[in-house]
Amino acid sequence: MLALILLLSLAPAWAQDKEWNQTLAAGKREGKVVVAGAPDPVMRNEIIPRFMSRFGIPVEFLAGRSSQMAARVRSERLAGVYTVDLFMSGISPAISLYSEKMLDALKPILFLPEVIDPSRWKNGKLWFVDPEERYVLRLFSSVASFLHINTEYVKPDEIRSAKDLLNPKWRGKISTEDPTDSGNGQNQAVRFYLQLGEEFVKKLYIDQKLGITRERRQLADWLARGTYPICLSCREDDVTALRREGFKILEVFELSDVAGTIGSSPWLLTLMNKAPHPNAARVFAHWIISREGLDIYSRGHRAATLRNDVDESFLRPESIPRAGVKYFDTSDWQWRVTGRMETEERVRKLVKSR
Repeated sequence: MLALILLLSLAPAWAQDKEWNQTLAAGKREGKVVVAGAPDPVMRNEIIPRFMSRFGIPVEFLAGRSSQMAARVRSERLAGVYTVDLFMSGISPAISLYSEKMLDALKPILFLPEVIDPSRWKNGKLWFVDPEERYVLRLFSSVASFLHINTEYVKPDEIRSAKDLLNPKWRGKISTEDPTDSGNGQNQAVRFYLQLGEEFVKKLYIDQKLGITRERRQLADWLARGTYPICLSCREDDVTALRREGFKILEVFELSDVAGTIGSSPWLLTLMNKAPHPNAARVFAHWIISREGLDIYSRGHRAATLRNDVDESFLRPESIPRAGVKYFDTSDWQWRVTGRMETEERVRKLVKSR
C-alpha cells in the first residue's frame, strides 16, 4: 500500500517536468542502465523490478565485492572499454574511483525537486562527501551494530561488552567477514583496533580462533546453524531473512566499553565518466535517491536514510542517530584518506599472522 501511495504521489509531479520527460525518452532509447555494486537481494528482487515497471528501462546489475568490481572497472578502462554507468559502493571504493578520476560529477545532473529540494534532507541538502562536494553522494547514516547473536546458543546478557567476546567460552564460536579485505569485516576490526587497541584485536581475531570467510551467505548460515552463534559482520538484510524463517537472531547495538559509530551502509552513489547510457543513468539516479527508492532500501537493509520524508517507524530506535550524541563516523572521508589506511594495514598484518 505504501509503495502504491508513493507511486501515485511521485508520478504526476515528475510527468509534468519537460526536462524529465526528455531524459526518460532518451534513456529508453539507450536500452538499459548498467549498475555495479555488491551482491544485494534488495537490488535484484525489489529495485530492478520496480524500476523496470516504473520507467521501462532494464537494469543490468553487475554484482561482486566492491573492491573486486572497482578492479574490474579499472581493468576495462585500461583496455578502453566503458560498460558501467553508476557505481553503488562503500566509501573505500568510492574514494578510489574519485582519486583515479573515473567519475563524472553527479550533482549537476540532478534537477527534480523530489531530489534537490533542501527540505527533503535531514542535513538541509544533498550530502556529497568528496572534497569537491559533487561526486560521491551519501544517502544513509545509521548507527552501526556491533554484532549479531543466535539467542538459542548465546544469552543477550552474556555479551555486554567487547571484552566479553574474549571469554574462552566463545573460542571457535565467533565469525567475521575477512578483515584483510575491504568490507564489513575490516570495518569492524578497524573499529576495535582504534577504540580497544592492538592487544585486544590480537586476542579476539587470533586467540579466539574466529571463523573467517569472504562469503556473506556463509556467515548467515553459520549464525543460523549455531556453528558460529556470534557474528561480527553479518548483513542486516541476510539476518532479516533468517528472522522470517524463525531463527532467534538478535542485533546488538551497544557494548559498554566501545563508543557508538555511524556509517554510510549499504552504499554511496557515484556516476562513472564516459557512461555508456548517460540518460538512463540520470533516470536511475533520480529514482534511487527519491523517497520511493530509498524507502525500499531502508526497509530491505534496515538502514536509516538521510531523507526526512522516509518512514522510519519500522527501524529499531537504536539504529537511528540521536541528536547531540557524538558518534565515530567510519565513512568520514578525511579519516579514510589519512588515518584509515595505516590502521587497515596494521589489522591486515596482525590477522594474517594467525
